[in-house]
Amino acid sequence: MPRAETTFDAASDAVGAIITDVRTRGFAALTDLAQRFDGVDQQQVLVPQEALDSALEQLDPAVRAALETAIERTRVFAAAQRPADADVEIRSGAVLTHKWVPVSRVGLYVPGGLAVYPSSVVMNVVPAQAAGVASLALASPPQKEFGGLPHPTILAAAKLLGIDEVYAVGGAQAIAAFAYGVQADGSNPAILPVDVVTGPGNVFVATAKRLVKGVVGIDSEAGPTEIMVLADETADARLVAADLISQAEHDPNAGSVLVTSCEEFAAKVRDELGRQVGTTKHSDRVRTALSGAQSGVILVDGLEQGIAVCDAYAAEHLEIQTADAEAVAARIRSAGAIFVGNYSPVSLGDYCAGSNHVLPTGGTAAFSSGLNTTTFMRAIQLINYNREALEEVSADIVALSRAEDLPAHGDAVSIRFE
Repeated sequence: MPRAETTFDAASDAVGAIITDVRTRGFAALTDLAQRFDGVDQQQVLVPQEALDSALEQLDPAVRAALETAIERTRVFAAAQRPADADVEIRSGAVLTHKWVPVSRVGLYVPGGLAVYPSSVVMNVVPAQAAGVASLALASPPQKEFGGLPHPTILAAAKLLGIDEVYAVGGAQAIAAFAYGVQADGSNPAILPVDVVTGPGNVFVATAKRLVKGVVGIDSEAGPTEIMVLADETADARLVAADLISQAEHDPNAGSVLVTSCEEFAAKVRDELGRQVGTTKHSDRVRTALSGAQSGVILVDGLEQGIAVCDAYAAEHLEIQTADAEAVAARIRSAGAIFVGNYSPVSLGDYCAGSNHVLPTGGTAAFSSGLNTTTFMRAIQLINYNREALEEVSADIVALSRAEDLPAHGDAVSIRFE
């Protein structure tokens, strides 16, 4: 399968050192890393409230309207994802409850770098709010051109969503600060540790999330973006090429993969890429991504093999542009998100579909889900038996405890009936 050459293993030593540095030196490490990676002389990492207010006041009205559309649609879908509690009476007097509760505090990461991602603010914050999380903190890299603060559009989106705790911290160091917390130091108030860290990022952010998993919960290892398009001869080569380019413009390491059984169609897409790449703003970045080891065309014998390839690849974004696209999409087992037909491009999901664009990459969609409301919740099991219900199974408990050579387990039941 076409995969990016940069691996988690290559980044793990550097990221591990950053995490240790933040845990050991706290804010001193954060300021040094801001200078090293962002070229920013940083005195305070917490974004002042007046900066958030000013960013929202100065936000382009068209961008604000677009964000409000995205927020509204994402909230509808996120609210629908909230699971209901389940109460089951196993026997008379024996009641079990599967109860969903939100985590107490979350750290939300929004990348900077080559692009600005106010949409990622929406995708992180809205499901956390739908889950009922009480404490939300957001981090985004400091920007030299904005006085060491995150991009003002990021700040405006946060304020629009009611997020007041925003930190100018980027990369692996932001994940470390959220996972372990940072003690107060001078003008910097403490960063309290969180229960769950979410958000997309580069390979260093994804590696940091992998390394702190277990200390905190994470959504998924969302690294450099990728798109796979399953297409047949009925597809429109212009649309497929445009969609491949749309993800390639994110990052030189982005993956764009076409799967098709039609060599003639593959040639048409390559011709379209040649025409369209030259007219797009970030053409150099796109060319680098499309020519990398993570991108390419996979030729298959037919639809069955195409579906098998899609499941094996487990794409972050999978587009189905075939005849009877809905039926084909229904057969896919591994993908972060599936975009069905000519009028459901990945760009729709990036902004205004109502779905979430923080999705598992690098094949992790085979076992993990995209960011959703349940990411910020956990289930607690309640066991409520009365005397008669416990007595009914007491002999079974004693028998099993003896079989496991744990007789005190059985004694803890028997003593209740002496």
